[in-house]
Amino acid sequence: MKKSPFLLLFLVSICLSQNKQLLYGFSEIPQSLLLNPGGKVDNKGYFGIPLLSHLHINAGTSGVTAFDLFADDGVDFNIKVRQAINTIKPEDFFTVTQQLEVFSGGFAFGNSYDKNEYLSFGLYQELDFIAYFPRDFAVLGLEGNESNINRPFRLDHLSFSAEVISVFHLGYNKKVNSKFTYGLRGKIYSSIANISSIKNKGRFITVPGQNNIYNHIFDFDAAVNTSGISSLLDDENSDFSEDIKTLRKRVLFGGNLGLGLDLGFTYQIDDQWSFDASVLDLGFINHTKDVENYELKDRYVFEGFDPLFLPSDQGQSAEEFLTDIEEEFEDLFEADTTTSRYVTWRPVKFNASLNYAFGKKRTKDCNCIKDETGYLNAVGAQLYAIKRPKSPQLALTAYYYRRLFKGLRAKMTYTIDSYSFNNIGLGLSAHVGGVNFYVAADNFLQYKNIYNAQSVSLQLGFNYIFNKNED
Repeated sequence: MKKSPFLLLFLVSICLSQNKQLLYGFSEIPQSLLLNPGGKVDNKGYFGIPLLSHLHINAGTSGVTAFDLFADDGVDFNIKVRQAINTIKPEDFFTVTQQLEVFSGGFAFGNSYDKNEYLSFGLYQELDFIAYFPRDFAVLGLEGNESNINRPFRLDHLSFSAEVISVFHLGYNKKVNSKFTYGLRGKIYSSIANISSIKNKGRFITVPGQNNIYNHIFDFDAAVNTSGISSLLDDENSDFSEDIKTLRKRVLFGGNLGLGLDLGFTYQIDDQWSFDASVLDLGFINHTKDVENYELKDRYVFEGFDPLFLPSDQGQSAEEFLTDIEEEFEDLFEADTTTSRYVTWRPVKFNASLNYAFGKKRTKDCNCIKDETGYLNAVGAQLYAIKRPKSPQLALTAYYYRRLFKGLRAKMTYTIDSYSFNNIGLGLSAHVGGVNFYVAADNFLQYKNIYNAQSVSLQLGFNYIFNKNED
């Protein structure tokens, strides 16, 4: 177990909402196809700069922030903790998501005069963590059970999952005609490490007793599933370099494997209006390797003990009686360990947007290339949803897109989501020759006090694009 802090540091170092509203529909950036395999393609081929083509980091909380607890405002810290616990709901959550593209590429193909098909591929690493606020456990820890007689403390408030995976993907995009484009993307998942506990049931309750002052009722049905972790924490495995080799193998299909599918399309309603939608990560991972599960399923009623009324007919001493009580508690709270396989389903995501282009660029007496007389501006609305253990998370975005000048594009967004109602973001995509660089970040209004931010998000990357149609 001495290596545990180092392994945790490794997992955090490769990482630091899943919603990428600034990248979605930004067709000049090749990685936008990862959000809609049926999106518009704005290049004839590209390759991503390895390990630099796409980095996405997002962290957020729907409840209190660090500033709420640690602000130097003269309020006692214990009071802040109590206020926070009374404010946060069991549905509030904490999330960290991250994506790092290892390599990627794509190219158009088809008839020489009309290459209307596009193949894209790549490998990326992804982390997804979500934990719901265990409010009943926090209340129990803060107030104890004496002041909460007859109140059930629910075990389903404890819900979390975390997974680090690598994903190899192959996508196909086809422009059927001037109005309709569709695409699909197949994925092979390789789980590097997983831990989840999302289907807990049961409760703890204290009620007035008959033979003693109180009865304590424990009714638990809980489980924690893990894969890819126990071997790394094995005390007999003291060579940290071997753990690094193991993690590398898992990135390249050496972990627990699964399959997934993305689907998407774009429909050009008329010259200015368009509609698009996508469904991502319809898939699963089958965990069969390095599995260790912990299960706690039992019901026990404890009435306390009275040393004046020991079962003397059995010749039991007070010390022996207390030992029996201790062993009963140990048996109750000792989880069964199993190595049974289990399946995790990927968090399915949905995107849809309605878009309107305007401000047509006009040129005169020129040998115009394709798209040189296209629209300079676009506005639209995007709906995003992701399936989560307790309930779907939704986000609604309004955006404005602008072709500023040759080789530079900008997109500004305003998003209402589970974190806040004032999320303003900005994305830029620049082309210098064949080199493309993009950067996008949101929640700018909260950067004046980062400790009070409900969420922060950053995306950036470098690509080399072939035959980019410049205006």
